[in-house]
Amino acid sequence: MNSGRVSNWFKSCVGAGVAALLLAGCASTDVVGTTEFVDDTRPPAVMFNEALALMDNAEYVEAAAAFDELEQVHPYSEYAKRALVLGAFSNFSSGRYPEAVNAGRRYTTLHPSGEDAAYAQFIVAQSYYNQIPDVTRDQEQTQRAIGAFRDLIRLYPDSEYVQPAQEQLRFAFDQLAGAEMRVGRYYLDRRNYIASINRFRVVVEEYQTTRHIEEALHRLVENYLTMGVVDEAQTAAAVLGHNFPESEWYGRSFALLQSGGLEPQENAGSWISRAFDDFTGNIL
Repeated sequence: MNSGRVSNWFKSCVGAGVAALLLAGCASTDVVGTTEFVDDTRPPAVMFNEALALMDNAEYVEAAAAFDELEQVHPYSEYAKRALVLGAFSNFSSGRYPEAVNAGRRYTTLHPSGEDAAYAQFIVAQSYYNQIPDVTRDQEQTQRAIGAFRDLIRLYPDSEYVQPAQEQLRFAFDQLAGAEMRVGRYYLDRRNYIASINRFRVVVEEYQTTRHIEEALHRLVENYLTMGVVDEAQTAAAVLGHNFPESEWYGRSFALLQSGGLEPQENAGSWISRAFDDFTGNIL
């Protein structure tokens, strides 16, 4: 997933976060050239201003390098603390996501209660999110994004980034469900019904809040009817009809059952019924 997928609300969050950092910096930044040093090391205020100028000019790779240099040369200054999170932002903006993750994680590790900790964690999570591949590929980055967004919500529940994090989580879960659906259809097409059921079962048990749940239930109807497991097919259709009565997928399931002289009928002992009864949501 490339940087073009960054949503408008994320740009707003980034802008607000960076603006807050810059205001904090302006409040305490020394006037360039007023501090004298006996050696040739540039004062942290000078290095910070130089890095800011690069960032303002959208020279993000150079800005990230400048912030990193500041952190190394003046590791105990207040500027180094701000340089970490602005370096994370600069790396993110240039599409250097691993570097953004490293800088963001360094900030949250060194300053877990810092005023910009939630913002740094958000950059970490969004960096993983922007690396999510399509459903045909391994979803490790999706899992990492989910973990990072969950950490943000858990550690900083009052942060302004919680709401956008929850929105991104929904997309990430939808991606994982889509990957399971793709494999489930693959096995169904090849008449490997047990393997197909196992994939659709994951969607039913773990991803009920995604857009794939309706099709997953219908595919279970198809699988179970083909295998002759009528009660589970009827249950899948009944649960589908109860929760999504207007769904196109329920119409297909109902017609499929009728063609065999059957109708939706829920078996309370079915794993499908238990999955819906026990489901508590998957955002947190």
